[in-house]
Amino acid sequence: MPKKPPAATAERERFLRALAPERTHHILLDHLPGIAFFAKDRHSRLMAGNRQFFERFGFRTEAQIVGKTDFDLFPARLAEHFRLDDAEVMKSAKPKLNIVELFFDRQGIPDWFITHKFPVFDRAGEVIGIMGVTQSYEQAKQALQPYLAIDRAVVCIRERFREKLTVPQLAAYVHLSPRQLHRKFVETFGSSPQAFILKVRIQAACELLQHGDRAISEVARESGFPDQSAFTQHFRRHIGQTPREYQRQFRLVRR
Repeated sequence: MPKKPPAATAERERFLRALAPERTHHILLDHLPGIAFFAKDRHSRLMAGNRQFFERFGFRTEAQIVGKTDFDLFPARLAEHFRLDDAEVMKSAKPKLNIVELFFDRQGIPDWFITHKFPVFDRAGEVIGIMGVTQSYEQAKQALQPYLAIDRAVVCIRERFREKLTVPQLAAYVHLSPRQLHRKFVETFGSSPQAFILKVRIQAACELLQHGDRAISEVARESGFPDQSAFTQHFRRHIGQTPREYQRQFRLVRR
């Protein structure tokens, strides 16, 4: 005969079953400073998100994100990366923690975020999706301690990526040789300083293209590219679309 659960466990189960199915935890999640929460089903469609999360994409209500996927909100290659992480969590049924990713804040400033993803189980113990939280670099520096060796270089790139910033200039700013700076970037982020700067510029361009109807030449200039031709070439290589195709895609999503 199976053992009865301890009294405290039984009380907990009764409490959880009595909870209202909607908005129970959202009240708390909407008021956690700097924390963006999201949940997806097993097809990686968004099912929930707190205010910090949906306002990041310019939406006014949670209902506007329900059913969307990362491909509706991010560049295709970035969305594919997120999808692979989701699939790994659902297949292993184990959380994936401390994922370092680049996003833009509400002011359009590039920042590194820490993401934690967890499997979501149904009552039968089967994985039916994932949930996760993200927190910005500035608010999670303790967790990012290994990355802080080149913190000044990252801050410099965040503030000056729209300028003609070169690697020798960046190395001089942080009192390292270009070779030392290159080694530290590869060790920390898996990419060279040049690739890092380019990624920040591409992400800045994505942000401008998502939330406005600016001319492509203007977006190129505001993102730090020398001309529209170079911008289009790099954008197509990294995102898999031309800037104009990408802009048109987000115009359709907003309708």
